[in-house]
Amino acid sequence: MSTDTPPLPVDDLELLQQANAGFERLKAEIGKVIIGQHESVRRIVAALFSQGHTLVIGVPGLAKTLLVKTLAQTLDWSFKRIQFTPDMMPADVTGMELLQEDTSGSRRMQFVPGPLFANVILADEINRTPPKTQSALLEAMQEYTVTSLGKPYVLPRPFIVFATQNPIEQEGTYPLPEAQLDRFMFSLWMDYPSAEEEEEIVIATTEDRTPMVNSVCTLDQVTAWQHLVRRIPVSRHVVKYAVSLARNTRPDQPDAIQYVRDFVAWGAGPRASQHMILAAKALAVLDGQPTVTAEHIREVAPLVLRHRVLPNYNASGEGITSAAIVKRILDEPLEPIYES
Repeated sequence: MSTDTPPLPVDDLELLQQANAGFERLKAEIGKVIIGQHESVRRIVAALFSQGHTLVIGVPGLAKTLLVKTLAQTLDWSFKRIQFTPDMMPADVTGMELLQEDTSGSRRMQFVPGPLFANVILADEINRTPPKTQSALLEAMQEYTVTSLGKPYVLPRPFIVFATQNPIEQEGTYPLPEAQLDRFMFSLWMDYPSAEEEEEIVIATTEDRTPMVNSVCTLDQVTAWQHLVRRIPVSRHVVKYAVSLARNTRPDQPDAIQYVRDFVAWGAGPRASQHMILAAKALAVLDGQPTVTAEHIREVAPLVLRHRVLPNYNASGEGITSAAIVKRILDEPLEPIYES
């Protein structure tokens, strides 16, 4: 951990400036290992600041796992990685009751915490484990507790899950149910690097050196920035815009566009509007801005909506994806006129 970490200020404006500087330090440290992927880094830090769980999707070799591991190294937080496999049981994730013998020789059942008991969880290849094990994360992600033999155990806070998924392999996988997908604030799709970035990746990863990543933010600092995100003001104008985007994904709404009526089975629920506002607040903090703009909403909307919009049979037949549907909605002039 860096020894020149500044103390936490009392004033929110100073705290905003410190959070913006903290983001720049995080970017610099992550950039020692992750070449390119600047948008992904920005958005994964936004998820961290807004305490939102993130589903990271991409083909093999795009550094999905490495990005999350590197982020965890830059934080003074506890971190656990869970490699999901088809034979994994729920107790392998949450923990279990084991028969223990104390110093007096008496035996009793004692709960042994599983890998979920950490601040940052990397759920690697989450769709490779059966639904009964996937569901073990539902309570943890929503209630921040796990239950064993009817007794709840509170998880440490902050608690954030980053789950990775390969979109091209379907054999031996179990698609996440809609209820669990809705627990993720972001569905972050990582794309291929540019030609120049790929050249730099090849050079950096074939040299005889290992980049050293330092912890640049304390738990107290990031916790303070997370609370600051909640205090960032947002105008009714911006809230109306976020709500209108979510509502226009629902085909049964009277003002839904014909494209949505034709190709959407189910739209996003109210949690989408909440997540858009919260994520936009986090982006405002990363940018050092004291309020949220409609541009912040437009940036986070695809990440929040595309895993919550379910295309119908007609869309499947024409190859129309949820991402294409969300893009079409964003192309519509839905932003409300500002009223002072």
